[in-house]
Amino acid sequence: MRETTTDPDGFFGEEVAATYDDTPRLFAPEMVDPVLDLLAELAGTGRALELGVGTGRIALPLAKRGVPVHGIELSKAMTAMLHAKPGGDEIGVTIGDFATTRAEGSFSVAYLLRNTIMNLTTQQAQVACFQNVTAHLHAGGVFLIEVLVPGLQRLAPGQTIQDFRISETHWGLDEIDVATQDLTSHHFTFEGDEIRRRSIPFRYVWPSELDLMAQLAGMNLVHRWSGWKREPFTSESRDHISIWEKPR
Repeated sequence: MRETTTDPDGFFGEEVAATYDDTPRLFAPEMVDPVLDLLAELAGTGRALELGVGTGRIALPLAKRGVPVHGIELSKAMTAMLHAKPGGDEIGVTIGDFATTRAEGSFSVAYLLRNTIMNLTTQQAQVACFQNVTAHLHAGGVFLIEVLVPGLQRLAPGQTIQDFRISETHWGLDEIDVATQDLTSHHFTFEGDEIRRRSIPFRYVWPSELDLMAQLAGMNLVHRWSGWKREPFTSESRDHISIWEKPR
């Protein structure tokens, strides 16, 4: 078994960037349009800041709707993929860690999608991210996060491994440390007789913990839903869309 090693682009180097868009369902209208509808509404006539802009799955179509979008992205390889796409050269990108990197100007909305807040693997870094966002927003601006609700209630006593994707060519397993909130996603890919493993560290975070981070950064919760169609958030929700506002 061969394990993919860490690269300077923070686990998202050229090899990953080359296949990052190879999940058609993520680009389907039913997946993308509700995201764009809400972000465009929140942006209004202002600018949008995408943290971890990646290859532009959301930034590009959002810009086509007339919303000026800027991104912060650690991976130069992912940024190159974005800028190679039609319209990609119109998306400005500041290279760096979105917990601390500053982009020029102010924004109406900042957003962080698909569990990307968990790529910050310490509580301190997650707190710093909220503080960084507050510095980017103008008064009345909002910060939106899409992230999972930790599924610890679905773990059996003593269980530390939870599968999230199983197919003939790929196994995805999460290894969870309840004491530290560390979560490592292991991806096993089967290519002929070879098994390749790629392990990515995360830190899972609770909704109430995010609310406290927002308060420390001077923002207040204004909405929390379980999905992009604004479904109610309940004790059974596995994901949440949360929005905090910088006071006017």
